[in-house]
Amino acid sequence: MKYSNNYILYPVNRALDRAITGSLLLLSDEAAAVATPDTQVTVADNFRYTRGNYELHHFSTNILESAQAAFESALTTESDSLVRATLLNNLGNVLAALAQIRRDSDLYGQSIASFEKALELVSQDTSPSAWAETQANIGTALQALGRQEANSKLLNTAVDAYTAALLVYSRNETPEEWLLVMHQLGAALHSYGLLLKGNRTLHKSVVAYKNALALLDADNYAFELTATHNNRGAVLHHLGESEENPDRIKEAIHSYEKALSVSMEQQLPFHLAVIIRVNKATAQNVLVELTKDVALAQDVADEFELILECFPHALQPLCVKHCEAQLNQARKLAGTSAAA
Repeated sequence: MKYSNNYILYPVNRALDRAITGSLLLLSDEAAAVATPDTQVTVADNFRYTRGNYELHHFSTNILESAQAAFESALTTESDSLVRATLLNNLGNVLAALAQIRRDSDLYGQSIASFEKALELVSQDTSPSAWAETQANIGTALQALGRQEANSKLLNTAVDAYTAALLVYSRNETPEEWLLVMHQLGAALHSYGLLLKGNRTLHKSVVAYKNALALLDADNYAFELTATHNNRGAVLHHLGESEENPDRIKEAIHSYEKALSVSMEQQLPFHLAVIIRVNKATAQNVLVELTKDVALAQDVADEFELILECFPHALQPLCVKHCEAQLNQARKLAGTSAAA
């Protein structure tokens, strides 16, 4: 089974933000100053929210190595178990961010090892919040490495870690933590299901995203709501291909449409709306293949032409190639259908 290419969106990693904020307290003023991103030149960032679980939004990547050194130094003198667990979690998140930038499996391994050391210092019974946060951190690092290495075992372990965190986080008592972990669980199950080519796992991903949607609203979580609708659409998109099920593809298109609506209404970065339109049109191409709908094939071709002609500034280079390939496919499907 060959799945079509679609694009998922990654929410801000709040644990990483907290880690870097914590590192600033351990650094000199001069060292901490490099944490501020350069905003003097305003250039649209068409890769924003698409780089992965450890993309930095509020800090410069220049701070990561200093933060790593600061946490490692602090750990040499700190004896309090809970403080050490916090330092180890912060170190793990910084190492994972460096690993993502460098695509370095060894650094991911060091990150996961740091989280595992933190788990030795806390327990579900005595420190439930710290324990759950550490489980979620492990899950995110394993998810990122599993996706990079296309390793189903790592992704399965990530699912287990998120599931463990949800033993503590609840919809009623810790709603924000619950919904964010539920979103990440959906992402891990999606990647895992693609490697397994397993519809059951993809169904679980859809459910996880649906659970997250129950607590997301456009006023407080505009991006997270957009990302969850989009990413749920991506899973339904792949599930529909696997099942050869037009109704499932229609569900995916509807989910993409919801993501697009929130993105535009909340005035999120424009390239996100374009990415979602690309996802929607790609799903429609699949629907054409399944239904032989001539009119839809022509509509899809027109949509990709519009995207390429009107929004080239909002597309990533590989996305341009994807759109060109999808345009050719839509034209071919329209011609084949018309001839038939």
